[in-house]
Amino acid sequence: MTSPLISILDDEPEIRQMLTDALEDAGFRTQSFARAGAFEASLKRTTPDVCLVDLSLPDTDGLALVHRLALEKGAAVIIISGRSQVQDRVTGLELGADDYITKPFDPAEVVARIRARLRGTRVAAKSGDRAAFNGWTAHFDRYTLEDDAGAETPFSHAEGEVLRLFLESPKRLISRAQMQELLGGAAGESFDRAMDVRVSRLRTKLREDPKNPRLIKTIYGAGYIFLGDVSWS
Repeated sequence: MTSPLISILDDEPEIRQMLTDALEDAGFRTQSFARAGAFEASLKRTTPDVCLVDLSLPDTDGLALVHRLALEKGAAVIIISGRSQVQDRVTGLELGADDYITKPFDPAEVVARIRARLRGTRVAAKSGDRAAFNGWTAHFDRYTLEDDAGAETPFSHAEGEVLRLFLESPKRLISRAQMQELLGGAAGESFDRAMDVRVSRLRTKLREDPKNPRLIKTIYGAGYIFLGDVSWS
């Protein structure tokens, strides 16, 4: 089996080398880039399993790049940044990043976060690529929601992880602690707010009434519950 491919985008050569050494020692394949232009050109040839993206890039807005990656490429995106404010973390996660690691960091933590992300992807793949529920079909192979008329709406990799979690456990309470454990990432205010945003966006894409959603219910103080009937294929 081919080892997972990790793409590293950071303009600091020391950071790129440190991550490359740690990841290759852990058995991953890597490719590293100092500029967003070269990184994006590589995505036209292959999609990595995980992208590690610094926000402070010399040739593009890192947050805008993260948003494009989340919506277009289907790869897991982990931000690695010197910006440590809670709002920076929340913004990154809201825009579709799967995780956020602040500098300085321990390379072993990055390896652990990547492994957790890939474990979740492997477990998810066991269910199938398509789930039908309440007039909708979720296509996880191409990250789109299809309504009963055939119209499609894209969702990000991060939104897809939350949606799959709901669809794999219909009519069961999913606590925030369970979401954090299953989806990975550091627990805390930024994770909770990011989950709220992702659930809100999924409700919008499912055309739910924000005041009285039918499918994704919030159980205040406890978590969420998905009330649809789901079939996988």
